[in-house]
Amino acid sequence: MTFDVVVVGAGPAGAAAALAARREGATVLLLDRSDFPRDKPCGDGIASEAVTVLNALGVHGVTDGYPPVERLRLVAPGGAAVARSLPRPAHTVPRRVFDERLVRAAVAAGADLRRHTVREVHDDGTGVTVDGRFRAAVLIGADGAQSVVRRALGHAVNPPGHLAVAIRGYAPTTNTSEQVIVTTEQRWPAYAWEFPLGDGTANVGYGEVLRGAPLSKSYLRDRLDQLIPGSRPGVVRGHHLPLSTRRPSPVVGRVLLAGDALSLINPFTGEGIFYAVLSGSLAGQAAARKTDYRRALRHRLGRHLRHSSFAARLTRHSGVVDAAVEAAARDAAVFDRMVELGLGDGVFDLRTIGRIASRLGHRHPAAP
Repeated sequence: MTFDVVVVGAGPAGAAAALAARREGATVLLLDRSDFPRDKPCGDGIASEAVTVLNALGVHGVTDGYPPVERLRLVAPGGAAVARSLPRPAHTVPRRVFDERLVRAAVAAGADLRRHTVREVHDDGTGVTVDGRFRAAVLIGADGAQSVVRRALGHAVNPPGHLAVAIRGYAPTTNTSEQVIVTTEQRWPAYAWEFPLGDGTANVGYGEVLRGAPLSKSYLRDRLDQLIPGSRPGVVRGHHLPLSTRRPSPVVGRVLLAGDALSLINPFTGEGIFYAVLSGSLAGQAAARKTDYRRALRHRLGRHLRHSSFAARLTRHSGVVDAAVEAAARDAAVFDRMVELGLGDGVFDLRTIGRIASRLGHRHPAAP
């Protein structure tokens, strides 16, 4: 069976790729090992920038039924805190709901969705064959952090220091108005979160950068309980986050990578949905038009990725995070810049860097 584009993985990156390719008139096969709806461990945070990308693909209503979250509270490792209105509201939508909405939109646009576990990918220079059954002019690997397509291209998993692990569950909460992120000096970089869904429950979790030694689920749960006391989530699931500080080549022959398979996880915050839908959209368009995906990525995200990597290196020193949070508490423009860098495609400017630098070495007040 031959298609213009075969997309492996029907999560946000894959669904966006299928949508973009279909808008260009390409025939698209969308493969996933699971039926939908299906759960996916994640923080469930949907930044407004991701919604904007999806709207441009003709997909609307992906956050319907989940009220906007207007504010973010950030607690620094040393105790400094800031709570302000977000530049643009965010949402918390369970991936079981969000991903199905996207994949159904792709099917409605004409993509052929099939349940299939991909095991082998072969690029012979004239096309790409998947498991001897499906053939495409271009294949897009959007199959997540454990990407089979990425391994088939010979790319290793991210090494320690460029890979994080997290757990998440759902818990009752009285919080309906704020996304909460609590960082910690212990085993920094690490943080816990509480993202309310608006129905009396919240997505709660904890994650930290791996340094080579495996971390147990019981350890991760203990850290969550310490940072978000009383959260008491029920079932928790774990997941890996390949950080954008160590990305493989996005193009090898006729194969493109997008989303987590391309290690597009923000090292500053762990956010990945915006990167997923944006890179998927760019990959689908490039595959259908036979244009330069690498160049499109560089044009759209290159400067931002350089700034986020720079921020990640700086914030390996927890005192820099203390200074940044206090600067954000004093100056709304600094807060907005930090949010745009962490949740979208923003960059730092000299004024923001100067404001943060001015707070280095100060004693930071503890969070209330």
